[in-house]
Amino acid sequence: MGLYDTKFALILVYTSINIPFVIWMMIGFFDGLPKELDESARVDGCSRLGAFIKIILPISLPGLATTSIFCYMLSWNDFLMALMMTSTSAKTMPVGLSEFLGAYNLDLGPMTAAAVCFSLPVMIFSIMIQKYIVSGMTMGAVKE
Repeated sequence: MGLYDTKFALILVYTSINIPFVIWMMIGFFDGLPKELDESARVDGCSRLGAFIKIILPISLPGLATTSIFCYMLSWNDFLMALMMTSTSAKTMPVGLSEFLGAYNLDLGPMTAAAVCFSLPVMIFSIMIQKYIVSGMTMGAVKE
């Protein structure tokens, strides 16, 4: 099919791995939302899609943010799948970091610099959506 060593193949694989996880996480989150919110929006004249976009989606942002950071981390740190599906042109950072390890040498300085550059996007992304992650993880902890 011509998908070996392409970025599109990695996108397909990571998407197919993460979709069941996202569904499992978001079903639990959506089950915790009161059904009365949807019903009251429908009574006020919203369609199903309008009620979802205007009412349910803004309430579910913490769950979406938490799920997105987990999926991002699963895809970003994956080594085995990227190693099996790539060779040169679609190499990911974990596979590239492993090339610093040789049979007889270890380039510790460049490998450390690459590891810092590898972890910076994850740290920046986590800091940006930190408020959603904390509220998403504590959303169902307290009963009213």
